[in-house]
Amino acid sequence: MPKRDYYEVLGVDRNATENQIRAAFRKLAFKYHPDRNREDGAEEKFKEVNEAYEMLSDPEKRDTYNRFGHSGEGFFGRGFEGFGFDGVGSIFDAFFGGRTATATRQAPERGADLHRSIAIILEEAAFGVEKELNILRTEHCSLCQGIGSRPGSQPSQCPNCNGSGQVRRVQQSIFGRFTNIATCPQCHGEGRIITDPCPQCRGAGKEKCQRSIMVRIPAGVEDGSRIRLSGEGDAGTRGGSPGNLYLNLSVKRHEFFIREDDDILYELPINFTQAALGAQVEVPTLHGNVSLKIPAGSQTGQVFQLKNNGIPHLHRRGQGNQLVKLMVVTPESLTKRQRQLFEELSKELGSVKKPK
Repeated sequence: MPKRDYYEVLGVDRNATENQIRAAFRKLAFKYHPDRNREDGAEEKFKEVNEAYEMLSDPEKRDTYNRFGHSGEGFFGRGFEGFGFDGVGSIFDAFFGGRTATATRQAPERGADLHRSIAIILEEAAFGVEKELNILRTEHCSLCQGIGSRPGSQPSQCPNCNGSGQVRRVQQSIFGRFTNIATCPQCHGEGRIITDPCPQCRGAGKEKCQRSIMVRIPAGVEDGSRIRLSGEGDAGTRGGSPGNLYLNLSVKRHEFFIREDDDILYELPINFTQAALGAQVEVPTLHGNVSLKIPAGSQTGQVFQLKNNGIPHLHRRGQGNQLVKLMVVTPESLTKRQRQLFEELSKELGSVKKPK
């Protein structure tokens, strides 16, 4: 993408004075500075504004730009080297306040979240269950209580930053003196150094521990559900809160029940005589056997509903139903007597008439 004209970038006329260019730069730098503007593209616009000002604020560079345009930039190199700045923030800081974005002592950091998978059966998903779960997680050292120093000793103040967690570097530019504040490289912003490490955690302040926790799985959960256990993850840093433990549930396939939302589907096998004459049968449900009356003349595929024999609703009262689907089973082999009876029945019934 071709570069925009520097005068257009700053929004000034080609005959603009040095003060007008400087005022335009100040306005746009405030608008697009990354510490003030988090929108997408703001940082790129800020760099573009800095680059334009670097060229137009120098009389010699501006004269060359007016004569040759962007093709003349090679005479002076690229970036902000002519001004002696380390980065795009420095030129902004030289104008506004004389210092860069302040580096502070590192803040408390929340512990990492843990994720575990757990498999349950359909009955456990339906009625809920309490499970014992063994997890390996990071905790504060039990010997030094997370301090990192040997019991009886304390961390010492960092000599490089005098306990502030910051180091300051003063630089001189053509616009005056300004201060760059950065995180101390020796203590990494902690402000302290462990001189006598804990023998158990070796100064880390943390250790891996195997824990057994009881998990209550509520009634009505589905395959793929996720349960959050707050504060059961890894320990935080610098006083930060612990992470969470997330349980990803999978429900094993049942031998003969099929779950459809909060309903249970059961395919009931019956023979010809039960379908033709009707019958009273026992049907298994998650709650125990239930008596079901099959009316005479029932057809294969016909569905009956057993109310409130399904899965309890997870976030509201009540529960689903059980759907009983009839499956008329054709015998694969017959005795001599059974064949004789079917032949007699076949003569009596005749052929099935096609619907008109």
